[in-house]
Amino acid sequence: MDLGQIPLFAMLRNRMGYLSERQKVIAENVANTDTARFVPNDLKPFSFDATMQAQKMAQAGGGAATMAATQAGHMTPPNERKTLGSQFKTKRSPDSETTLNGNAVVLEEEMIKMSEARMDYDAAISFYQKSMNILRMAARKPGS
Repeated sequence: MDLGQIPLFAMLRNRMGYLSERQKVIAENVANTDTARFVPNDLKPFSFDATMQAQKMAQAGGGAATMAATQAGHMTPPNERKTLGSQFKTKRSPDSETTLNGNAVVLEEEMIKMSEARMDYDAAISFYQKSMNILRMAARKPGS
């Protein structure tokens, strides 16, 4: 069985993809600290409810016809070309201060966001590993 078909693992994978993408957006904000009129971006908050609804729609077929690759030499259909980062949308999130040149990046706030994203990512990985250990234990032969 594919771990991606287990809802818990699919949600953890989505969560880690979201946090990875958020770290990229924050790193971009930090890189543009000296850019005039730059307004920092952030991702919309991750929602487990929205993820569950998307999974239900995907399992139900979503009501739309989709293409399928019937031979190994075929190109991957667009509906199967999913990258984790592309499903999350950024939003402008000006920090608390704006400099004279219009730059609204505050390094301290960006570093706090980065450390929060890192802690959340570490927690998701820990939960993923513990869930894997439970599956391994359940699959073991009794007494071994």
